[in-house]
Amino acid sequence: MNTHITGCILTPEGWVRGALRFAERILSIEGVSVSEPGDDESIILPGFIDLHVHGGGGADVMDGQGAIDTVARTHAGSGTTSLLATTMTAPHADIEMALADVGRAIRTRPAGCARVLGVHLEGPFINASRLGAQPPQARVASMDELQALNALAQIRVLTLAPEIVGHLQFIRDLKAAGIRAQIGHSNGSYEDGVAALEAGASGFTHLFNAMSGFHHRKPGVAVAALAHAEYAEIIPDLLHVHPGAICAARRAIPKLYCVTDSTAGAGMPDGNYHLGSQAVIKCLGGVRLADGTLAGSVLTMDQALRNLVSIGMNLAEASKLVSTHPADYLGETERGRLQVGAYADLVVMSPTLQLHQTFVEGECVAVSDQYSET
Repeated sequence: MNTHITGCILTPEGWVRGALRFAERILSIEGVSVSEPGDDESIILPGFIDLHVHGGGGADVMDGQGAIDTVARTHAGSGTTSLLATTMTAPHADIEMALADVGRAIRTRPAGCARVLGVHLEGPFINASRLGAQPPQARVASMDELQALNALAQIRVLTLAPEIVGHLQFIRDLKAAGIRAQIGHSNGSYEDGVAALEAGASGFTHLFNAMSGFHHRKPGVAVAALAHAEYAEIIPDLLHVHPGAICAARRAIPKLYCVTDSTAGAGMPDGNYHLGSQAVIKCLGGVRLADGTLAGSVLTMDQALRNLVSIGMNLAEASKLVSTHPADYLGETERGRLQVGAYADLVVMSPTLQLHQTFVEGECVAVSDQYSET
Protein backbone atom coordinates (compact mmCIF):
# COMPACT_ATOMS: atom_id res chain seq x y z
CA MET A 1 0.00 0.00 0.00
CA ASN A 2 1.26 3.46 -0.90
CA THR A 3 1.36 6.20 1.72
CA HIS A 4 1.13 9.91 0.98
CA ILE A 5 2.26 12.60 3.41
CA THR A 6 2.66 16.34 3.00
CA GLY A 7 4.88 18.94 4.59
CA CYS A 8 8.30 20.49 4.17
CA ILE A 9 10.60 17.71 3.00
CA LEU A 10 14.38 17.75 3.41
CA THR A 11 15.94 16.29 0.25
CA PRO A 12 19.64 16.11 -0.68
CA GLU A 13 19.04 19.16 -2.89
CA GLY A 14 17.32 21.17 -0.14
CA TRP A 15 13.83 21.79 1.22
CA VAL A 16 10.73 20.96 -0.84
CA ARG A 17 7.26 22.02 0.23
CA GLY A 18 4.98 19.34 -1.13
CA ALA A 19 4.14 15.65 -0.98
CA LEU A 20 6.09 12.45 -0.50
CA ARG A 21 4.66 9.14 -1.70
CA PHE A 22 6.14 5.83 -0.67
CA ALA A 23 5.71 2.13 -0.08
CA GLU A 24 8.80 0.24 1.17
CA ARG A 25 10.82 2.75 -0.84
CA ILE A 26 10.22 6.36 -1.79
CA LEU A 27 8.20 6.55 -4.99
CA SER A 28 7.98 10.30 -5.59
CA ILE A 29 8.68 13.70 -4.07
CA GLU A 30 6.73 16.56 -5.60
CA GLY A 31 6.50 20.22 -4.69
CA VAL A 32 8.30 23.54 -4.82
CA SER A 33 11.73 24.41 -3.50
CA VAL A 34 11.85 26.64 -0.42
CA SER A 35 14.69 28.02 1.66
CA GLU A 36 13.44 26.63 4.97
CA PRO A 37 10.29 25.24 6.61
CA GLY A 38 7.49 27.56 7.63
CA ASP A 39 6.40 28.10 11.20
CA ASP A 40 3.21 26.08 10.90
CA GLU A 41 3.99 23.06 8.74
CA SER A 42 5.09 19.51 9.36
CA ILE A 43 8.77 18.77 8.79
CA ILE A 44 9.74 15.53 7.06
CA LEU A 45 13.32 14.38 7.62
CA PRO A 46 15.36 11.25 6.91
CA GLY A 47 15.01 8.70 9.68
CA PHE A 48 17.73 8.75 12.31
CA ILE A 49 20.60 6.25 12.14
CA ASP A 50 22.31 5.35 15.43
CA LEU A 51 25.58 3.44 15.17
CA HIS A 52 26.14 3.02 18.91
CA VAL A 53 23.18 1.57 20.85
CA HIS A 54 23.60 -0.61 23.95
CA GLY A 55 20.03 -0.69 25.15
CA GLY A 56 16.66 0.87 25.76
CA GLY A 57 13.26 0.11 27.20
CA GLY A 58 14.85 -1.72 30.12
CA ALA A 59 16.74 -4.15 27.86
CA ASP A 60 20.45 -4.45 27.07
CA VAL A 61 21.90 -5.92 23.87
CA MET A 62 24.09 -8.19 26.01
CA ASP A 63 20.99 -9.83 27.53
CA GLY A 64 20.29 -11.86 24.38
CA GLN A 65 17.00 -13.81 24.32
CA GLY A 66 15.05 -11.21 22.34
CA ALA A 67 16.50 -8.14 24.06
CA ILE A 68 17.48 -6.58 20.73
CA ASP A 69 13.81 -6.47 19.70
CA THR A 70 12.94 -4.40 22.77
CA VAL A 71 15.89 -2.10 22.09
CA ALA A 72 15.00 -1.65 18.41
CA ARG A 73 11.33 -1.04 19.19
CA THR A 74 12.14 1.50 21.91
CA HIS A 75 14.40 3.55 19.69
CA ALA A 76 12.00 3.40 16.74
CA GLY A 77 9.63 5.28 19.05
CA SER A 78 12.15 8.14 19.09
CA GLY A 79 12.71 8.32 15.34
CA THR A 80 15.59 5.87 14.93
CA THR A 81 14.95 3.88 11.78
CA SER A 82 18.16 1.84 11.73
CA LEU A 83 20.92 1.08 14.21
CA LEU A 84 23.95 -0.98 15.11
CA ALA A 85 23.49 -3.23 18.13
CA THR A 86 26.45 -2.46 20.37
CA THR A 87 28.13 -4.93 22.69
CA MET A 88 30.20 -4.55 25.84
CA THR A 89 33.58 -5.93 26.82
CA ALA A 90 32.78 -9.37 28.24
CA PRO A 91 33.86 -13.01 28.15
CA HIS A 92 33.65 -14.55 24.69
CA ALA A 93 30.67 -16.77 25.57
CA ASP A 94 28.62 -13.77 26.72
CA ILE A 95 29.27 -11.88 23.49
CA GLU A 96 28.39 -15.00 21.49
CA MET A 97 25.02 -15.25 23.24
CA ALA A 98 24.24 -11.60 22.49
CA LEU A 99 25.27 -11.84 18.84
CA ALA A 100 23.17 -14.93 18.24
CA ASP A 101 20.14 -12.82 19.19
CA VAL A 102 21.30 -9.89 17.08
CA GLY A 103 21.90 -12.14 14.08
CA ARG A 104 18.28 -13.26 14.17
CA ALA A 105 17.09 -9.63 14.24
CA ILE A 106 19.35 -8.71 11.32
CA ARG A 107 17.89 -11.49 9.18
CA THR A 108 14.25 -10.64 9.93
CA ARG A 109 13.13 -7.22 11.21
CA PRO A 110 10.21 -7.63 13.64
CA ALA A 111 7.22 -5.36 13.03
CA GLY A 112 7.43 -2.05 14.85
CA CYS A 113 11.21 -2.13 15.17
CA ALA A 114 14.10 -0.18 13.74
CA ARG A 115 16.21 -2.04 11.20
CA VAL A 116 19.30 -3.63 12.80
CA LEU A 117 22.08 -3.09 10.27
CA GLY A 118 24.69 -5.11 12.13
CA VAL A 119 26.93 -5.03 15.17
CA HIS A 120 29.19 -2.43 16.71
CA LEU A 121 31.67 -4.51 18.71
CA GLU A 122 32.79 -2.06 21.40
CA GLY A 123 35.61 -3.98 22.96
CA PRO A 124 36.90 -6.31 24.18
CA PHE A 125 40.05 -5.21 22.34
CA ILE A 126 40.52 -1.99 24.31
CA ASN A 127 43.01 -0.50 26.76
CA ALA A 128 42.42 -1.65 30.33
CA SER A 129 43.50 1.80 31.54
CA ARG A 130 40.67 3.48 29.57
CA LEU A 131 37.73 1.24 30.35
CA GLY A 132 35.28 4.05 31.07
CA ALA A 133 32.15 2.07 31.99
CA GLN A 134 33.38 -1.13 30.32
CA PRO A 135 33.91 -4.17 32.59
CA PRO A 136 37.52 -5.25 33.28
CA GLN A 137 37.57 -7.94 30.59
CA ALA A 138 39.84 -6.21 28.04
CA ARG A 139 42.13 -8.42 25.98
CA VAL A 140 44.40 -8.37 22.93
CA ALA A 141 42.65 -8.67 19.59
CA SER A 142 42.26 -12.14 18.11
CA MET A 143 41.20 -12.77 14.52
CA ASP A 144 39.94 -16.22 15.51
CA GLU A 145 37.64 -14.69 18.11
CA LEU A 146 36.46 -12.03 15.68
CA GLN A 147 35.66 -14.56 12.97
CA ALA A 148 33.66 -16.70 15.39
CA LEU A 149 31.59 -13.69 16.42
CA ASN A 150 31.16 -12.39 12.89
CA ALA A 151 29.72 -15.77 11.88
CA LEU A 152 26.82 -15.13 14.28
CA ALA A 153 26.02 -11.54 13.27
CA GLN A 154 27.69 -9.19 10.80
CA ILE A 155 30.15 -6.89 12.56
CA ARG A 156 30.15 -3.53 10.79
CA VAL A 157 32.19 -1.48 13.30
CA LEU A 158 34.79 -2.49 15.89
CA THR A 159 36.21 -0.22 18.59
CA LEU A 160 39.77 -0.88 19.68
CA ALA A 161 42.83 0.74 21.23
CA PRO A 162 45.50 1.05 18.52
CA GLU A 163 48.42 1.36 20.93
CA ILE A 164 48.14 -2.27 22.06
CA VAL A 165 50.88 -4.41 20.53
CA GLY A 166 49.57 -6.17 17.43
CA HIS A 167 46.54 -3.93 16.96
CA LEU A 168 47.89 -1.96 14.00
CA GLN A 169 48.12 -5.19 12.00
CA PHE A 170 44.67 -6.12 13.28
CA ILE A 171 43.34 -2.83 11.88
CA ARG A 172 44.78 -3.77 8.48
CA ASP A 173 43.10 -7.16 8.72
CA LEU A 174 39.78 -5.54 9.65
CA LYS A 175 39.96 -3.25 6.63
CA ALA A 176 40.62 -6.22 4.36
CA ALA A 177 37.56 -7.92 5.88
CA GLY A 178 35.33 -4.89 5.30
CA ILE A 179 34.95 -4.06 9.00
CA ARG A 180 35.39 -0.45 10.08
CA ALA A 181 37.92 -0.04 12.86
CA GLN A 182 37.26 2.82 15.27
CA ILE A 183 39.74 4.25 17.74
CA GLY A 184 38.32 4.32 21.24
CA HIS A 185 38.86 3.38 24.88
CA SER A 186 42.44 4.29 24.09
CA ASN A 187 45.29 5.79 26.06
CA GLY A 188 47.37 6.20 22.93
CA SER A 189 49.33 9.21 21.78
CA TYR A 190 48.60 11.48 18.85
CA GLU A 191 51.13 9.44 16.91
CA ASP A 192 49.28 6.22 17.76
CA GLY A 193 46.08 7.75 16.40
CA VAL A 194 47.76 8.85 13.18
CA ALA A 195 49.37 5.43 12.74
CA ALA A 196 45.97 3.78 13.19
CA LEU A 197 44.41 6.00 10.53
CA GLU A 198 47.27 5.21 8.18
CA ALA A 199 46.73 1.48 8.86
CA GLY A 200 43.09 1.80 7.84
CA ALA A 201 41.09 2.90 10.89
CA SER A 202 38.13 4.93 9.72
CA GLY A 203 36.62 6.59 12.77
CA PHE A 204 36.66 7.42 16.48
CA THR A 205 34.32 6.13 19.17
CA HIS A 206 32.43 8.67 21.32
CA LEU A 207 34.93 11.41 20.57
CA PHE A 208 36.61 12.95 23.64
CA ASN A 209 35.24 10.28 26.00
CA ALA A 210 37.38 7.35 27.20
CA MET A 211 40.40 8.47 25.17
CA SER A 212 43.58 10.46 25.66
CA GLY A 213 42.70 14.09 25.19
CA PHE A 214 44.06 17.47 24.22
CA HIS A 215 47.29 18.92 25.56
CA HIS A 216 49.24 21.24 23.31
CA ARG A 217 52.59 19.60 24.13
CA LYS A 218 51.38 16.03 24.62
CA PRO A 219 48.38 15.49 22.32
CA GLY A 220 46.35 12.31 22.51
CA VAL A 221 44.18 10.45 20.05
CA ALA A 222 41.43 13.08 20.34
CA VAL A 223 43.81 15.51 18.66
CA ALA A 224 44.50 12.98 15.91
CA ALA A 225 40.75 12.97 15.29
CA LEU A 226 40.50 16.75 15.11
CA ALA A 227 43.54 17.00 12.87
CA HIS A 228 42.95 14.12 10.47
CA ALA A 229 39.59 12.33 10.77
CA GLU A 230 36.90 12.38 8.11
CA TYR A 231 34.43 10.56 10.38
CA ALA A 232 33.94 10.39 14.14
CA GLU A 233 30.99 9.70 16.41
CA ILE A 234 30.04 12.02 19.26
CA ILE A 235 27.39 11.89 22.02
CA PRO A 236 25.39 15.16 21.97
CA ASP A 237 23.49 14.70 25.24
CA LEU A 238 25.30 17.84 26.51
CA LEU A 239 26.62 15.79 29.45
CA HIS A 240 29.35 13.78 27.75
CA VAL A 241 30.68 16.69 25.69
CA HIS A 242 30.41 20.46 26.19
CA PRO A 243 28.57 22.31 23.41
CA GLY A 244 31.76 24.21 22.58
CA ALA A 245 33.63 20.95 22.05
CA ILE A 246 30.83 19.67 19.80
CA CYS A 247 31.11 22.83 17.71
CA ALA A 248 34.89 22.49 17.52
CA ALA A 249 34.59 18.89 16.40
CA ARG A 250 31.98 19.80 13.80
CA ARG A 251 34.27 22.46 12.38
CA ALA A 252 37.27 20.11 12.26
CA ILE A 253 35.72 16.78 11.18
CA PRO A 254 33.86 16.92 7.85
CA LYS A 255 31.47 14.04 8.55
CA LEU A 256 31.06 14.10 12.30
CA TYR A 257 27.97 12.12 13.27
CA CYS A 258 25.91 11.64 16.39
CA VAL A 259 25.26 8.52 18.44
CA THR A 260 23.28 8.00 21.60
CA ASP A 261 25.46 5.38 23.34
CA SER A 262 22.12 4.66 24.99
CA THR A 263 21.61 2.10 27.72
CA ALA A 264 18.71 0.08 29.10
CA GLY A 265 17.51 3.20 30.93
CA ALA A 266 16.60 4.99 27.69
CA GLY A 267 12.85 5.49 27.58
CA MET A 268 12.52 4.38 31.20
CA PRO A 269 12.02 6.14 34.57
CA ASP A 270 14.91 6.94 36.88
CA GLY A 271 16.20 3.89 38.71
CA ASN A 272 18.64 1.00 38.65
CA TYR A 273 19.54 -0.70 35.36
CA HIS A 274 22.48 -2.58 33.89
CA LEU A 275 24.99 -2.03 31.11
CA GLY A 276 26.34 -5.41 30.19
CA SER A 277 27.48 -6.80 33.55
CA GLN A 278 27.75 -3.34 35.12
CA ALA A 279 25.11 -2.00 37.50
CA VAL A 280 24.17 1.57 36.56
CA ILE A 281 21.89 4.26 37.93
CA LYS A 282 19.70 6.53 35.80
CA CYS A 283 19.26 9.94 37.42
CA LEU A 284 19.64 13.64 36.63
CA GLY A 285 19.29 13.01 32.91
CA GLY A 286 22.20 10.59 32.67
CA VAL A 287 23.48 7.13 33.57
CA ARG A 288 26.36 6.50 35.95
CA LEU A 289 28.25 3.77 37.73
CA ALA A 290 28.13 3.81 41.51
CA ASP A 291 31.36 5.86 41.59
CA GLY A 292 29.82 8.58 39.41
CA THR A 293 31.47 7.59 36.10
CA LEU A 294 29.26 8.31 33.11
CA ALA A 295 28.08 4.96 31.76
CA GLY A 296 26.51 5.48 28.37
CA SER A 297 23.43 7.68 28.17
CA VAL A 298 19.65 7.79 28.03
CA LEU A 299 19.75 10.02 24.96
CA THR A 300 17.35 9.42 22.07
CA MET A 301 18.05 10.57 18.53
CA ASP A 302 15.14 13.00 18.36
CA GLN A 303 16.56 14.73 21.42
CA ALA A 304 20.02 14.64 19.84
CA LEU A 305 18.61 16.57 16.88
CA ARG A 306 16.98 19.13 19.16
CA ASN A 307 20.22 19.51 21.12
CA LEU A 308 22.21 20.23 17.96
CA VAL A 309 19.73 22.91 16.94
CA SER A 310 19.80 24.37 20.46
CA ILE A 311 23.56 24.94 20.25
CA GLY A 312 23.26 26.86 17.00
CA MET A 313 23.23 24.32 14.17
CA ASN A 314 20.63 24.81 11.44
CA LEU A 315 18.14 22.00 10.98
CA ALA A 316 19.37 20.80 7.58
CA GLU A 317 22.93 20.59 8.89
CA ALA A 318 21.85 18.86 12.10
CA SER A 319 19.92 16.29 10.07
CA LYS A 320 23.11 15.25 8.32
CA LEU A 321 24.73 14.44 11.67
CA VAL A 322 21.91 12.14 12.75
CA SER A 323 21.06 10.58 9.39
CA THR A 324 23.19 11.13 6.30
CA HIS A 325 26.69 11.03 7.75
CA PRO A 326 26.22 7.76 9.68
CA ALA A 327 24.64 6.21 6.57
CA ASP A 328 27.60 7.35 4.48
CA TYR A 329 30.02 5.97 7.05
CA LEU A 330 28.53 2.49 6.68
CA GLY A 331 28.18 2.83 2.91
CA GLU A 332 24.38 2.68 3.20
CA THR A 333 23.55 4.75 0.13
CA GLU A 334 19.83 3.89 0.25
CA ARG A 335 19.30 5.20 3.77
CA GLY A 336 19.84 8.52 5.49
CA ARG A 337 18.40 10.64 2.66
CA LEU A 338 14.99 11.31 1.17
CA GLN A 339 15.18 10.64 -2.54
CA VAL A 340 13.32 8.48 -5.03
CA GLY A 341 14.40 4.85 -4.74
CA ALA A 342 15.77 5.12 -1.20
CA TYR A 343 14.18 3.17 1.63
CA ALA A 344 11.19 4.98 3.11
CA ASP A 345 12.93 5.59 6.43
CA LEU A 346 11.61 8.94 7.60
CA VAL A 347 10.32 10.98 10.49
CA VAL A 348 7.57 13.58 10.59
CA MET A 349 8.13 16.34 13.14
CA SER A 350 6.35 19.46 14.31
CA PRO A 351 7.77 22.96 13.75
CA THR A 352 9.21 22.70 17.29
CA LEU A 353 10.87 19.37 16.37
CA GLN A 354 8.57 17.15 18.41
CA LEU A 355 8.33 13.72 16.83
CA HIS A 356 4.94 12.94 15.29
CA GLN A 357 5.50 9.81 13.23
CA THR A 358 8.23 7.34 12.27
CA PHE A 359 8.33 5.09 9.22
CA VAL A 360 10.79 2.22 8.78
CA GLU A 361 10.93 0.86 5.23
CA GLY A 362 7.42 2.23 4.73
CA GLU A 363 5.94 0.77 7.91
CA CYS A 364 4.56 3.22 10.45
CA VAL A 365 6.30 2.13 13.65
CA ALA A 366 5.49 5.08 15.91
CA VAL A 367 2.89 7.83 16.07
CA SER A 368 2.21 10.44 18.73
CA ASP A 369 -1.23 11.14 20.17
CA GLN A 370 -1.18 14.59 18.59
CA TYR A 371 -0.61 13.40 15.03
CA SER A 372 -3.33 12.85 12.47
CA GLU A 373 -2.31 11.57 9.02
CA THR A 374 -3.29 13.62 5.97
